[in-house]
Amino acid sequence: MAGLLSTPPARPARLRELLAAAPGGTPLIAPGAYDALSARLVEQAGFGAVYMTGFGTTASLIGRPDVGLLTGTEMVDNARRIASAVDVPVIADADTGYGNAINVVRTVQAYEQAGVAGIHLEDQVMPKKCGHMSGKTVIAADEMVGKIRAAAAARRDPDFVLIARTDAAAVHGLDDAIARARAYAAAGADVLFVEAPTSEDDVATVARELHGVAPLVFNWAEGGRTPPVPLPRITELGFALVLFPIGTLLAATAGIRSLLETLRADGTPARARLPGFDEFTDLIGLPEVQELERRFS
Repeated sequence: MAGLLSTPPARPARLRELLAAAPGGTPLIAPGAYDALSARLVEQAGFGAVYMTGFGTTASLIGRPDVGLLTGTEMVDNARRIASAVDVPVIADADTGYGNAINVVRTVQAYEQAGVAGIHLEDQVMPKKCGHMSGKTVIAADEMVGKIRAAAAARRDPDFVLIARTDAAAVHGLDDAIARARAYAAAGADVLFVEAPTSEDDVATVARELHGVAPLVFNWAEGGRTPPVPLPRITELGFALVLFPIGTLLAATAGIRSLLETLRADGTPARARLPGFDEFTDLIGLPEVQELERRFS
């Protein structure tokens, strides 16, 4: 757990180690976090990586859907807070890179400076939409190739992980998405992410056709268009990274609703299942702060 005086570990290199260990074994699982508190909870639960969800970031910051309303600055600021709260690698949603290939250069450098271990860039037209929404459009494959090449050239740490996401399956079909993924790998992407296949057969096709090209992402978007494939099957297919992007956000929403319903009905939250005050302050690092007070006061 990240301490106030701790030195951040070399998280890009650690992320590469975890991804390299996945083939032949269990993939790296990265639950979604939408703020620093949810990121701490992911790390405390024992997961080896945190995924900063753009869907959850948008919902938590402005209470709106993931339809390209946040700026790159807002996304990077959230990534910085999340990365500072944990020691495990953070993988962040970087949307479309917030412009053309030149904007992508600045985006990559800003996320690196924020302390994340890797980002994914997608080939949607700005303003983008959540990958599991309808009405998406994508840029030309050649334009995205240029953006991936720019991203690879922009990173200062060669271990910084670049994940290329294509949303073309919903627009032009799975064959085009697979062809794009191959082109993005050739342009310098370290990991490939074919978003929103709509059947287990399509998931298997992605795994088969891109086997050996680059490590693959499976996006287990809770309630999304991709079916909930069991983890043993995902492992069998050879995916290296599994994202569970919005489960923490949905669970928090359910918990807050339950509390408010109880408070409105009873005039007290007594029946709600809440952590104790001391338990919660321990969770967010009060003992460390108290030790620093003893040390420096």
